[in-house]
Amino acid sequence: MMKHLVLVILLAVLVHDHAHDGTTTVEAAGDGFVRTRGIHFLLNGKPFYANGFNAYWLMYAASDPSQRYKVSSAFHEATSHGLTVARTWAFSDGGYRPLQYAPGFYNEQMFKGLDFVIYEARKYGIKLILSLVNNYESFGGKKQYVNWARSKGQYLTSDDDFFRSTLVKGYYANHVKTVLNRYNSFTGIHYKDDPTIMAWELMNEPRCTSDPSGRTIQAWITEMASLVKSIDRNHLLEAGLEGFYGQSTPRRKRMNPSGFNIGTDFIANNRIPGIDFATVHCYPDQWVSNSNEQHQLSFLNNWLSAHFIDAQYALRKPILVAEFGKSFKDSGYNTYQRDQLFSTVYYKILASAKRGGPAAGALFWQLLTEGMESFQDGYGIMLGQGSSTANMIAQQNHRLYLIRKILGRLANTRRWKRSKGNRRRSGGNRGGSSRMELPQLMN
Repeated sequence: MMKHLVLVILLAVLVHDHAHDGTTTVEAAGDGFVRTRGIHFLLNGKPFYANGFNAYWLMYAASDPSQRYKVSSAFHEATSHGLTVARTWAFSDGGYRPLQYAPGFYNEQMFKGLDFVIYEARKYGIKLILSLVNNYESFGGKKQYVNWARSKGQYLTSDDDFFRSTLVKGYYANHVKTVLNRYNSFTGIHYKDDPTIMAWELMNEPRCTSDPSGRTIQAWITEMASLVKSIDRNHLLEAGLEGFYGQSTPRRKRMNPSGFNIGTDFIANNRIPGIDFATVHCYPDQWVSNSNEQHQLSFLNNWLSAHFIDAQYALRKPILVAEFGKSFKDSGYNTYQRDQLFSTVYYKILASAKRGGPAAGALFWQLLTEGMESFQDGYGIMLGQGSSTANMIAQQNHRLYLIRKILGRLANTRRWKRSKGNRRRSGGNRGGSSRMELPQLMN
């Protein structure tokens, strides 16, 4: 009980501090959109934490009506384990079964698949983060955009010209406008007006190795963030960054894994107006693969600590661990190793949340369900099969739920006190006490 009381007191201080932090707040807005206030997310005026997952395959599966049950099954299993946020692709450019088969031309069947994903997420109370293009060749990505421009006679020497070519940027801008303005055939709501969508992501893991100075990606994010916000002021926006440090923080660059000088800058990129929250990815099994398990966990611990500190003090924005995982294809893999990684990430999120920090949740890579075995990349987790990792995921939700509940009740108490004080000043009811003992909040 004393441990809980200490937590309540800390959270009470947090709520009081942020009630006077100079930021603008819409108290209990009630419109269902996730917002930010300072370093925290809010949903309907109350604190919001994301316990979630990645499932890039959702639109692809849902584009075939006979396979839509897999999306429903995944969402059912997710909610049964307390997961509330899913990150997925709102792109598939060229190639097999594309969403966009040529610049500005779309496959309606694929779009209806994405319509269904949003519709089904709404039914299950899951918020979506929708990514708008891939850095990599999978599902087309920047390479496909550049090839489209080359087919129009553009002389482009690198896939990184995706970030520089006026024609290519025009293709991407058109895609952004098309997706954001899409009328959902299932819900009857335009995407830009649908609170089921938590946020847009400009690109999955943007990289520009041809310009390690970071100026190219900085300019591109600035331009495209402005574009998105000019169309849609309802939704949050993030860049899709992995978290690698750049020229703006030379000392922090030492934290990057060796050889990861890829033209992004965690601090500078996330300071861009229009970018509402930061993201970080973590794959120590890939990034420091030549080290043992303990070193990988130590890297992960330090990586997250640095980014959470920077989100709080340098950025003043919330941060999501938007991807993390451990592949069973790793040499010497066992489930205990994966559980250690999940435990480390989840512990860091909880520690930040308890002290009022900016870490707002984590999305593991990736959720699969029965029938999606062909999408197994080594990181897939099937919650329906049951595992120690699945149990950890559910436990994390319970802990975040308690924190949300305590913060929510404290916020309600604060509003009640303020309202009662206003009544007193206006000559209203003067009877009773506005005092509430902190232990009552645990009832």
